[in-house]
Amino acid sequence: MAAPARLLEVHDLHLAYGENEVVHGLSFALERGAIGCLLGPSGCGKTTVLRCIAGFEPPQRGEVMLSGERVSAPGVMVPPERRRIGMVFQDFALFPHLNVAQNIAFGLRSWPAAARTARVRELAELVRLEASADQYPHELSGGQQQRVALARALAPRPDLLLLDEPFSNLDIELREQLSVEVRDVIKASGATAVLVTHDQQEAFAMADEIGVMNEGRIAQWDAPYALYHEPVNRFVADFVGQGVFLPAKVLNAQRVEIELGVLDGDVPQACRQGCDVCGRGCMADVLLRPDDIVHDDASSMKAEVVKKAFRGADILYTLRLDSGRTVLALVPSHHNHAIGERIGIRLDVDHVVAFEPLGVTSAA
Repeated sequence: MAAPARLLEVHDLHLAYGENEVVHGLSFALERGAIGCLLGPSGCGKTTVLRCIAGFEPPQRGEVMLSGERVSAPGVMVPPERRRIGMVFQDFALFPHLNVAQNIAFGLRSWPAAARTARVRELAELVRLEASADQYPHELSGGQQQRVALARALAPRPDLLLLDEPFSNLDIELREQLSVEVRDVIKASGATAVLVTHDQQEAFAMADEIGVMNEGRIAQWDAPYALYHEPVNRFVADFVGQGVFLPAKVLNAQRVEIELGVLDGDVPQACRQGCDVCGRGCMADVLLRPDDIVHDDASSMKAEVVKKAFRGADILYTLRLDSGRTVLALVPSHHNHAIGERIGIRLDVDHVVAFEPLGVTSAA
């Protein structure tokens, strides 16, 4: 009998600590071989969900399914050691008295010696630590320790790998490098994985699918591209990427007008009937990302540089429009303009993201 295509399924999960419910009806699923991510601010419940999947927390309602088997539900708790799950923690949790090879082999004690040795060698090569097999954790860099922790978690060939803020103790540059490397290792191993992080760059670099969490719920589960360009609500729009909202007049269900020009795209769903039927010219808020504003010396449209953040290849400019509102623009760093300088800009918007103004009810 073929294994189910979905390795992990979480249905209507509710978890509480006493009277405090921290996860509210959360659902998502992962195909075999996929890397999923729960992304959200501190306190949104993402680590609690991970602990429930691992078998450390019992749900009050809902269920967790692994390979078609119910492993967590009210009255059902398969022990963590029987779930074929590997875990990578924030602090790596390496054994200081064991060398690299011994740490990787820790979960393989029941394996025959020859198979254990071959598996350790295979994983040491996969994480590029074959030359460090005899070294101890204190002799390794933070990035090397992280790769040892990953190899140890993958060693028993788990069905599912869980990573809880795995890069939080590392500096930003190493974090960016390792997130790409760890994705490559997981993909090469064939594992299915769930990452928990508050860092959207880590999520984008590692995950095939991301669930943006807010107050114990998934606000949107989608591919990284869709989260950035097609957020379903203001929370996702604000949390993923950078951007500012500008007021817009809704011309019809497909066109909005902001002070920089007319944009073609969807307007808020709740606004459509009013605009299509009564033509009252409802208002909306349009999200502009830094890549929606293009620096163009030939443009007659000007904006004043009020802030600049040098990022190596690019400069992130904060620009003041004639109305006094500000927008962001990501510009190649050889265009180095001074604070107070007025520069030419133009719109290059492929995805119009619009929501009803806060506190405003659309016309009926």
